[in-house]
Amino acid sequence: MHPTALLLRTALNATSYVAPRLAGRMAFAAFVRPLGRSRPRPSEGELLATARTARLAVNGKSVVTYAWGDGDRPVLLVHGWSSRSSRFADFITALRDKGYSPVTFDAPGHGDSTGRASTILEYREIIRQLHAQHGDFDAVVAHSFGVLASFFALRGEVTAGRIVGIGGVAEFDYLLDEFRDGLRLRDRVMRELRVHIENLPFADEPGIGRLFSATYRPEEVAIPVLLFHDEADEMVPPAQSRAIAAAHGERARLVVTRGLGHRRILGDPEVVAEAVDFAVSGRNEVPAASAVREGRA
Repeated sequence: MHPTALLLRTALNATSYVAPRLAGRMAFAAFVRPLGRSRPRPSEGELLATARTARLAVNGKSVVTYAWGDGDRPVLLVHGWSSRSSRFADFITALRDKGYSPVTFDAPGHGDSTGRASTILEYREIIRQLHAQHGDFDAVVAHSFGVLASFFALRGEVTAGRIVGIGGVAEFDYLLDEFRDGLRLRDRVMRELRVHIENLPFADEPGIGRLFSATYRPEEVAIPVLLFHDEADEMVPPAQSRAIAAAHGERARLVVTRGLGHRRILGDPEVVAEAVDFAVSGRNEVPAASAVREGRA
């Protein structure tokens, strides 16, 4: 265990004996803080320089947004945790080449946006604001935590023709379990963390893990779904994408890859080509006759 993680574990577990609510607040502060802020690669920086940039205000944080194209046929790209929008460079280029208008953002605490932390509620608010600006999205392409956040946003007033999820998280409880296991936290810490999350603004339904999950009320996101997941993903197990595919039934198709892991899958030419072809193929086409098709595995 990294020394910083060891120190955090010790502090949280010890505090939970004498001040459990404080331990819950401390755990939440750690839970919503990204693990570092990545820089754009040289080729990504060149692409970002060609974008129309703007800023949104979310909870006092300044969020950088990027857009390309003439504004017609917008496609939203939603990055994952401890990542940034520029990691979609290959998707952005492919979408522009097909005449579509990619739209993306750096979440708070990520990329060039301000802040040190972010939440799924902030992701949803950013997506809502971008939807209000750009209109209905022809498609949403999301990675990792961004998949979870995108399904959450699409259960509201945000409208898209279809969604592509890559290495996606399906269940919010999975994130909590990983956080607990990674730091070896006591049950008391986790109980107080859940209480703190349930008291977040707008989280007014019981069972917060269910509410935030991509498998919750799938009938409210009644659009075609294409999923990619590497069988050896070192960050998110393929079972998460399988859960999304199972929840969305005949609207969904799952492609399982080999040798790409959690991050390199975003730069795989075959994944990019198939995802973009699906994203621009039209709103009313279903991805496949079967509920789940595992290919390239």
